[in-house]
Amino acid sequence: MSQLNVIGEALQPCSYDPMTGYFRTGCCENHGDDPGMHVVCVVLTDEFLVFSKQAGNDLSTPMPQYGFAGLNHGDQWCLCASRWQEAFEAGSAPRVVLAATHLSALEYSSLADLRSHAIDG
Repeated sequence: MSQLNVIGEALQPCSYDPMTGYFRTGCCENHGDDPGMHVVCVVLTDEFLVFSKQAGNDLSTPMPQYGFAGLNHGDQWCLCASRWQEAFEAGSAPRVVLAATHLSALEYSSLADLRSHAIDG
């Protein structure tokens, strides 16, 4: 079964460096077994990384024991759909790569809101 993005096309990869996705495949795919719904491909900003850390999810601090180097401004990452929506409502949402954002993100955010932060249309 092919994975679709929010614009109804084949889901494109989000990032291989850093390797992202719930399954670390580079894609923000959804197979129904990711409780966090890591389906929104974003381009991280310093503003969002601070917001996320304050919200209890520190994405910038390296955690070598888990093979996690920490994320930086400009990195692309599969973000939890609910976290993107929370950041959007707080005015701190990172930019979105629509072609690499899974269709299921629309369960949390409107296409109009995602498009308002899109880097690809």
